[in-house]
Order: sequence, then C-alpha cells, then structure tokens
Amino acid sequence: MQSSTSIATTEARRIAKRLLNHWKHKFEVAETEHDFKIFMPTATVTLTPLEQTLEVLIRAENEDTIRLEGVVLDHLNRMAQQEFEANWTHQ
Repeated sequence: MQSSTSIATTEARRIAKRLLNHWKHKFEVAETEHDFKIFMPTATVTLTPLEQTLEVLIRAENEDTIRLEGVVLDHLNRMAQQEFEANWTHQ
C-alpha cells in the first residue's frame, strides 16, 4: 500500500535531512542528491525536497500506513519545529 502527501515548506531539504539523521540510528537510510529514504522493517519512507514542498511517500508492506502517516508527520513537525498539515492520498 502507498500513501503520499505534499507539505508546503521552503525548508524541505533541511527538514528531510534532520529526519534522516534522527532516524539513521534506528533504521537503515539512504541519501541521494534528489531524495532521502528511510527503510523501516515493513515500510520505506521517501522524502523528496522540492523548492516549495516536501514530497512524502510511504510504501508499506501491510495495512499500517495510517499509523505511519501520523508517525512521519509528527516527526517532521518536530524536526521543523512547526505544525504541518498533510492531506494523504492512498493508492
């Protein structure tokens, strides 16, 4: 199952990098010039920073995407030290 959202921010790269560094002690991570990936046991979170948005994609092996959406958004809020709203699209 997939879930995605776009978060409006001009600090997408900084926020994504902070989250990657925060989670790299717990999960395997990967960074390219285009995106950041966090490999959780049953899901992969891809953060793609753009000029005005942070694109977030969760690919989960099970039906746990709703819980993961909340976890990811909560951590993004903490890394940015602000409250984002996310409208998730499920596929």
